[in-house]
Amino acid sequence: MGKDSEVMVIGQDFSLENLSETEIVKAREIAGGIDITDSQAVIEFGVGAQSDIADFSDTVLDQVRSKDAGFAGEALNELMVNVKEIDVDGISGSNSKGLLKRVSRKIKKFIGKYNTLSVQIDSIVVKLEDTRDSLFRDIELLDQLYDKNGEYLKQLDVYIAAGEIKLRELNEVVLPALRKEAEDSDDPVKAQELRDMQAMINRFEKRVYDLKLSRMVSIQAMPQIRLVQNNDQVLVERIQSSILNTIPLWKNQIVIAITLFRQKSALKIQKDVTDTTNELLKKNSEMLKTGTIETAKEAERGIVEIETLRQVNTDLIETITESLRIQQEGKAARAAAEKELTVLEGELKQKLMEAQK
Repeated sequence: MGKDSEVMVIGQDFSLENLSETEIVKAREIAGGIDITDSQAVIEFGVGAQSDIADFSDTVLDQVRSKDAGFAGEALNELMVNVKEIDVDGISGSNSKGLLKRVSRKIKKFIGKYNTLSVQIDSIVVKLEDTRDSLFRDIELLDQLYDKNGEYLKQLDVYIAAGEIKLRELNEVVLPALRKEAEDSDDPVKAQELRDMQAMINRFEKRVYDLKLSRMVSIQAMPQIRLVQNNDQVLVERIQSSILNTIPLWKNQIVIAITLFRQKSALKIQKDVTDTTNELLKKNSEMLKTGTIETAKEAERGIVEIETLRQVNTDLIETITESLRIQQEGKAARAAAEKELTVLEGELKQKLMEAQK
């Protein structure tokens, strides 16, 4: 019977059509040897292929964990820090006094740092090349892992197909026959056999479902492998670009910076002298202007300003007004209290007179 004559849907995306003729034959052979009355056999059904998937997943996970993708980034970062420590802008001075000597010292110090940095750069390039070669090997290993995963997935597909074939036989042939025997017979043993068969079929269905879950793990591993592989390839390209483009560019730019500062040192000295002189003249002129203006302002001020007197007068008037208002409110409150006391006294006397009757 060919693939076109029997299509068994498994889940939503798997059927016997996914298998080759050889695999279908093998699935039927496995299905024919399944004895669901053997609990041990049911438990161990497909365990081999399932274990391969689990072991494979661990291998992929170890591959991802052991991937020191940050090493290349750390090496480049170390190189970046060393380059930034060379203060190109700091070669120039800001004060004309002793500027020529300081510029000379800074240039010598700069060149010394560059020579040290050159050795560090060469060392880091070696590390980057080692990392690149390691990543190349990892990419090849991931190709092998991808192929292995495909093999394990096929093995699992065969066991799932065998399980589905067996389940169809049990549900469409064995179970209906037992059900009919139980219905036609008054023997309770037949009813118990039916219930036992249903329980065994249910356990076997769960076992097949477990295999389908393992199959999904294997399917998910495929894009995961490609993602890891793609990340390795991107990192290799970046390392290659750093080795061939970025690092030589840094070396060239540092050499160019030294040359340019040597050419401009004389002009920089003259410029700083002029800038310092102009800055001194501007500061002295500004101080003279500020001092003169402040002195003139203080000379024109009175001992007490009219605004101060106006504020004091306003506050005094408000104080007197508020005091009068408070006195009037207190007087009114006392008068009201006296009236209330008279009323209270009358009420008390009235109660006392009533008590003597």
